[in-house]
Amino acid sequence: MDAPSAPKVPRAAPLDAVDLAILAELDENGRLTNAALAERVGVAESTCSQRLRALRESGVIRRFRAEIDPAALGLGIEAVITVRLASHSRDQVQAFQSRLRDIPSVVRIFHVAGADDYLLHVAVESAAALRDLVLEHLQVHPGVRHTETQLIFEVIDGAGLLPRA
Repeated sequence: MDAPSAPKVPRAAPLDAVDLAILAELDENGRLTNAALAERVGVAESTCSQRLRALRESGVIRRFRAEIDPAALGLGIEAVITVRLASHSRDQVQAFQSRLRDIPSVVRIFHVAGADDYLLHVAVESAAALRDLVLEHLQVHPGVRHTETQLIFEVIDGAGLLPRA
């Protein structure tokens, strides 16, 4: 029996200047109306709507969402927790990933290569809540060999995926 192949990732059609302009405008303000977006990009509203739909359907645009300030919700402590697993069997990795999705206060999960297996971005209300998250949700998992917590002092946006004008 052949080994299972890696999941196929659909390849998006090459992006032209109009697509890139739409993406750049939405990256700056994801709440633009179709009319405003079409005007900024210099295309008809129907063309803009069609292009936007194609970008969503092809997976170039994954989703639209609000970026919420954790501190505004009383979650003033952010951290990155590295997690190293004891075993890398497919079943154990999938079980661990499934559990990670249900841990409160986990903002983002990165499955990575290197010395560690996962990076978890978390936001909590206090040092005690951070300690409890690690002890009650990570250290108790039988597949976890090691964790390390790093406090985030500041989150700084990078240049992003698109060239800036």
